[in-house]
Amino acid sequence: MCRNIRTLHNFAPPASEDEVRAAALQYVRKVSGTTKPSRVNEAVFARAVDEVSRATRELLDALVTATPPKDREVDAARARERSAKRFGTAGGSE
Repeated sequence: MCRNIRTLHNFAPPASEDEVRAAALQYVRKVSGTTKPSRVNEAVFARAVDEVSRATRELLDALVTATPPKDREVDAARARERSAKRFGTAGGSE
């Protein structure tokens, strides 16, 4: 599950709220050991996702770096290339 959490810091444009929430959801799923909580645990699960999202946003807003922001498109292209080489699928530089 945690393989889906991507680096969110130092990108142009900055991470969206959807990206932050998706990372928080993956984190809470991993820690809780479930992808979908039971009805009795839905409220506490949702609250945990909200709190992790808030803490993640605060972290991202407070981090300071001297390096220039990375380009999301370049990063995505590199990931597709790595995947194509690893799995031999179309979509890379083949």
